[in-house]
Amino acid sequence: MTDMARSPRPEKGGILPPAWKQDFGPEKARGRGIGDGLRNWWNGLSRPAQWGVGVPAILILAVLPLFRVPLLDTPGTSFGGVMAQFAMTALIAIGLNVVVGQAGLLDLGYVGFYAVGAYSVGLLTSPNSPWNQTDGGWLSPSWAWLVCVPIAIIVTAISGLILGTPTLRLRGDYLAIVTLGFGEIVRLLADNLGDITNGSLGLSGIAYPRVGESDAHPTGYFSSGNLGDRSTWNPLDRANSGVWWFWIGMVMVIVVLLVVGNLERSRVGRAWVAIREDEDAAEMMGVPTYKFKLWAFMIGAGIGGMSGALYAGQVQFINPTGFNIINSMLFLCAVVIGGQGNKLGVIVGAFLIVYLPNRLMSVRIDDQSLGDYKYLFFGVVLVVIMVFRPQGLFPVRQKLLAYGRQITRAVRRVPATDATTGAER
Repeated sequence: MTDMARSPRPEKGGILPPAWKQDFGPEKARGRGIGDGLRNWWNGLSRPAQWGVGVPAILILAVLPLFRVPLLDTPGTSFGGVMAQFAMTALIAIGLNVVVGQAGLLDLGYVGFYAVGAYSVGLLTSPNSPWNQTDGGWLSPSWAWLVCVPIAIIVTAISGLILGTPTLRLRGDYLAIVTLGFGEIVRLLADNLGDITNGSLGLSGIAYPRVGESDAHPTGYFSSGNLGDRSTWNPLDRANSGVWWFWIGMVMVIVVLLVVGNLERSRVGRAWVAIREDEDAAEMMGVPTYKFKLWAFMIGAGIGGMSGALYAGQVQFINPTGFNIINSMLFLCAVVIGGQGNKLGVIVGAFLIVYLPNRLMSVRIDDQSLGDYKYLFFGVVLVVIMVFRPQGLFPVRQKLLAYGRQITRAVRRVPATDATTGAER
């Protein structure tokens, strides 16, 4: 028997050093919880296998709101509307994760970018706005919302540049206070610039996609008047407006995930990780930290603006009270609960903070709905998470981002040996 045949397998010890066995061996594969197990299982799949699992899962998720699933349905409110709100919040969580989870910048006023995106659409399409362009202007009501989405992304990215240029030299608590002030400044401007934003009365009649207009749906599929037809099996007619907004939100989430995922595996993503772990060390190693922090801020702001445009078109009405600081805390809560730095984890966190209050809305104790106590529940959950699982339900495990999969396979291989001497080649 040759030395190669007698050589122990990597997963049974003898080849991998102890630290590598801890990272790549069966001890790691077993994980330490459900979140770790799911992540390790997913990372163990090949790229075609991931697509083979992910595409059917997305299709099942897309058709789920069309049916009243007993354990998932939300009594007292439209499940399709809840899922539309989830898609919007998932976009916010992904954008905030770029800033907080990837680059390590504590942003407490992210709701400000969300508000800028929503008001960018509202000011251009609402009849209450002096800047309305749908009444004889250059925007047609049938496609005004679609045109305003990229405008909202650009405007919010520019606002992120304007905010980040003078403030991103700050760190820690100082940066958190500045971003908190930015969120409040945006809300107060929307409330006090009555001649432009209509003040506390808000902007109504905001444009939405005019798709599917017919005798059955005179205002289209995306109109709030589309309640859906449960008597038909045609998914286009069965879906209410909330389901349609959920579908378009899913498309946006997938596009953003692909873009952010490619950024994470690029030089930009590696710079973000270095800045998050130790900014001083990253700067000493030649990473232009200020530039990459500004990139993170602008990209996160643009994604927040996209979510704001989605929200404005869905509800067709915005006012300053919808962009208060407590909502910014809820968005941050989704990132912390799901797992900072993990894109899929923050989506799960967004689902929890949207779905659970609506699911508990029908549960009443002494004429008080349990859904009204959502801030208390999430506050307790945050305390528990910080004590027992500070990295969130789905903690990120950073490997070498560019070639992590190849390195994992390489260290598992048995090294070739010389047939005559038995020495490793």
